[in-house]
Amino acid sequence: MTATFVCRTESQLPVERLFDLARSIDAHMESQRKAGERAVSGVTSGLIGEGQEVTWRARHFGIPLTMTSRITHLDFPRSFTDEQVKGPFKTFRHVHDFSATATGSIMTDRVEFTAPLGVLGRAVERLFLVRYLERLIARRGGFLAGGADPRIN
Repeated sequence: MTATFVCRTESQLPVERLFDLARSIDAHMESQRKAGERAVSGVTSGLIGEGQEVTWRARHFGIPLTMTSRITHLDFPRSFTDEQVKGPFKTFRHVHDFSATATGSIMTDRVEFTAPLGVLGRAVERLFLVRYLERLIARRGGFLAGGADPRIN
């Protein structure tokens, strides 16, 4: 069974800047500092582009995890999609959509994933994982909406 959720983040940043912050490896690492998330292979700094991969290492729930994701779609500055190539989920897909507003921009994160381990994985999805990931994505969105990474012009 696939779990899904949507997070919407409003920002005063121009849509192009928010788009680039969302695909900035450096901004992602800064937003996930608490989990010790770091890029260890593939694109490890700067902006990731279509067809490129990054391998992340982090600690979530006290468990060290490694996940490789690839940008499978990029339409600047409207949307991009990253999908797990290798990692802890059976499937993981994250669509980032952006739209300009009169006062800045909106980023809409659509996440769909399937936990491994069959029935046990589905129970973990329902009991913990959806809420945990939703909070993580919402915090990241709030971090980016503030113009997080001064290295992005």
